[in-house]
Amino acid sequence: MKWLRTIAIAGLLLAVTLWLLDRAFPLALPGVRTDFARLVLDRNGHPLRAFADSKGVWRYPVGLEDVSPYYVEALLGYEDRWFWHHPGINPLALLRAAWQNLHSGRIVSGGSTLTMQVARLLHPHRRSLLGKLTQILRALQLEWHLDKREILTLYLNRAPFGGTVEGIAAASHAYLSKSPAELTRAEAALLAVLPQAPSRLRPDRHPRRAQAARNKVLDRLAREGIWSEEAVAEARREPVAGYRLHQPMRAPLLARRLTQTWPDVRVITSTIDAALQARARSTLVHYLRRLPKQSSAAVLIVDNVSAEVRAYIGSADFFDAERYGHVDMVHARRSPGSTLKPFLYGLALDAGLIHSESLLIDAPRVGRPYRPANFEGGFSGPVSVSRALQQSLNVPAVNLLEHYGPHHFVARLRNGGLDLQLPTGAEPNLSVILGGVGVSLETLVSAYVGLSNGGEVRPLVFRKGDRPTPRRLLSPGAAWIVRDILRRTPEPGRLSDMLSVQRHDIAWKTGTSYGFRDSWAIGGSDRWTVGVWVGRPDGTPMPGHWGGETAAPLMFQLFRMLPSANRSAPTRPESVSKETICWPLGTAAATQP
Repeated sequence: MKWLRTIAIAGLLLAVTLWLLDRAFPLALPGVRTDFARLVLDRNGHPLRAFADSKGVWRYPVGLEDVSPYYVEALLGYEDRWFWHHPGINPLALLRAAWQNLHSGRIVSGGSTLTMQVARLLHPHRRSLLGKLTQILRALQLEWHLDKREILTLYLNRAPFGGTVEGIAAASHAYLSKSPAELTRAEAALLAVLPQAPSRLRPDRHPRRAQAARNKVLDRLAREGIWSEEAVAEARREPVAGYRLHQPMRAPLLARRLTQTWPDVRVITSTIDAALQARARSTLVHYLRRLPKQSSAAVLIVDNVSAEVRAYIGSADFFDAERYGHVDMVHARRSPGSTLKPFLYGLALDAGLIHSESLLIDAPRVGRPYRPANFEGGFSGPVSVSRALQQSLNVPAVNLLEHYGPHHFVARLRNGGLDLQLPTGAEPNLSVILGGVGVSLETLVSAYVGLSNGGEVRPLVFRKGDRPTPRRLLSPGAAWIVRDILRRTPEPGRLSDMLSVQRHDIAWKTGTSYGFRDSWAIGGSDRWTVGVWVGRPDGTPMPGHWGGETAAPLMFQLFRMLPSANRSAPTRPESVSKETICWPLGTAAATQP
């Protein structure tokens, strides 16, 4: 019995020693908030842009449930079949590795379990006997403190995949442009073996080596019965050539904005549809050929039902310094030209000042301090409200604003959610309706979305799951009337082919700021609202470019690529009635003697 007591004492001393070592040399477990790159995803989980961590490492957080089962099967089947059962080390594997190393006279195998590999990732060491002993103790320490799923998750997040790419999520997105949940068997086998020699097997640099190593993994999985011979044969047919290491840059300015807005969130899921974003970008790239140097453009595509932004292009080319690609023109405040006119007419309808066919006067404002002209020159004399809005006549709009009150107009717009900026120290005046105020494309598009939603304006949604509170700008009746007027706007001749997309039934308006500095076009169908700005971010003029000439064609091209509407058109509210109007009084025919 004495030997039993000796063993018990030795065991107790060993346990105390391990406990003291654990206290003296704690595990360097990674931080939760600062150990990952930041990632912005589209609404379906596809990466839009990534931001490396402070050390320049691309590592995206991922959980075991976020990874394809094929990858887990390939990883464990090739690296550590007994992972779920061993205590952190596999004595048989260590003995086999020792024999192989002694027999060959050099290190050819380490006998490391997956837990030991995690230990080395967390506590790097030299390949020596002391280093191996340290690795074994750290592996036991990991198994003591963490469960198997936590250890496997550490590997998924920290395994080296070449260069500054770490973790299966970053590798999957960088090499394959897909989520790790979408990996095929062939891709899973490739990424399972890549950490063994990330520099030598990088598929973007050495595709033949990578394919040979991948096939070695596939063969072992077939021999072990983990995957069937048929599945492995099919996986072997997938080529490796063509993979290229890259980081996503699908919506760079939106991603920058979201990470600045939510600095503590590591992974942000946006409302963007990556496929739609790519089509919008391609459309803009082709359209850029007609734009002069140093010009830029911005595009927003919004789902009217949810006010969620599906495509966000803040500049013509993010990497083009000559076009000021780093400047986000979706968010920048610019002169809106005539794009606020629909809301003046809508508010005047609600105030009872006009109806859709009221008589307005388009004539010189003789003897008044503010005497604007029309964009195309000349005057039309008596015109209806509908015609004045459709032709974007300036004088009728200024006269109407004078009756409604510029202070009242600006206050109502702000109360309805429109972010307007007046010059420092300035008060609202009649020039507001012709562009004498700063407005962003984002603000304008949110207001036009409101025309399709019964006059309720909601801030645009950029992050999935957000539900901002709407504000009432117009009554449902006024919104319906204004939208109906804009829907019936006669198209310029050069846009006739573009307007073949009227299957979308587009209510649209253009605008041009003073000096041809900003060109706008905003249109809304039953399902979508599309906003376009074209100009130079530094504010220099673009003579010969205005809303109808430059921005509208791009807007209609974007509508052409959108899916057909699957939302029913807004129904006419009960507050709106159809009457026969007598001229020139503009009163109902039934009231005439």
